[in-house]
Amino acid sequence: MWRLQEIPASWRLTSYWRGSCVGENDSVIIMTHEPNWLLDWYWNSNSGINVSHLIRDYLKGRCKLRMAGDLHHYMRHSCVNSDKPVHVQHLLVNGCGGAFLHPTHVFKHFNTFCGNSYKSEVTYPSFDDSSRIALGNILKFRKKNWQFDVIGGFIYFILVFSMFPQCNVFNILIDESWSGRLKSFFSTMQSAFMFMIEHSYVSFIGFLMLILCSYSFVPTKLSRKRRAMLGILHVSAHMAAALILMLLLELAIDMCIRNRLLATSGYHTLYEWYRSIENEHFPDPTGLRTRIEKWTFGLYPACVKYLMSAFDVPEVMAVNRRNICKKGMESLSRGAAIIYYASLFLYFWVLSTPVVSLVPKDWKLDPEWDAEPKQPLQPSYLRRFPSKWRASNSPDPVNSVRIVDHFVIQQSPRNPIT
Repeated sequence: MWRLQEIPASWRLTSYWRGSCVGENDSVIIMTHEPNWLLDWYWNSNSGINVSHLIRDYLKGRCKLRMAGDLHHYMRHSCVNSDKPVHVQHLLVNGCGGAFLHPTHVFKHFNTFCGNSYKSEVTYPSFDDSSRIALGNILKFRKKNWQFDVIGGFIYFILVFSMFPQCNVFNILIDESWSGRLKSFFSTMQSAFMFMIEHSYVSFIGFLMLILCSYSFVPTKLSRKRRAMLGILHVSAHMAAALILMLLLELAIDMCIRNRLLATSGYHTLYEWYRSIENEHFPDPTGLRTRIEKWTFGLYPACVKYLMSAFDVPEVMAVNRRNICKKGMESLSRGAAIIYYASLFLYFWVLSTPVVSLVPKDWKLDPEWDAEPKQPLQPSYLRRFPSKWRASNSPDPVNSVRIVDHFVIQQSPRNPIT
């Protein structure tokens, strides 16, 4: 069995082969880090040239098994019987020891290597299971990585920050037909995007930064043109989603204002409603509330008023929006503008970020590890029970091992002794 790293100079590999003691009828197993036969097919590249040169020109059919890891799944391809000389009998990926799982369905159509045809014999997980797992990752990723959603909601708000408010957003609903409304909706989206490109600083810089980040995340094995295209398409999808959420929020606020559900009497609508209910159901014939207000120098009603204003976020947002649409952004003080955008962020973040919770993982101390005698400074890999923790609600991995494949490598027929 040979374990080879990719050697940059082919003469070194040739010298290594010539100095070895591989007989004419011997069988060879080659182990490499990456399964080049799969990755080269997937990326349409050509790596592992030296190892391929060894297999083709020196081993000449004596390589019965080529094994690699790196991809965290199990997959075996066996050569289909044909009249062509077989360079490698079996191609095996055994990377199930990884901390996560790589898909197998993306290699479903792999069937050729070194001029020979191959058939997929065993995969773990199966192609169908791999497809289902990948589809489920759309939601599971967000559930396991809720911190990313927090950041994602903030990024979405940065993208549309400069487009609030949309004072004429109600014009979308003027058309009586749904097709006309949809056309007006997307036309408003386009106008908002062009406004961001031409006049915004914060959102435009955020848009450019997101494009650069998306470009950097595209695999570098692709061409620059394709990386740029994929990066722009990715960011465009996020930008469209952010614009749609922004317009939906603006439509909801505008409809509430038009139906006199918000922005009816200033910032303290909730406090005024509270005072009216208080005077109606809790009369104060002795004037106690007036005396408390006098004794606290006005702090008693002021604290209640501004505390209620802080909780009445929709009203504050609607009042500021109405003032901006009537008098312009310059009519707001710096503090009022900060309050307006902060209230917008709270509601927009809820729209753009699904409410998910972190799934806890329960672990318990392994009693066998705890009971095992330990020597000072003894490495964990030298112990019989190296792991201190074990899952509290999962079966013991040693007792739950499942065999997913079993195959026999046939030896080459020996030449008769003459």
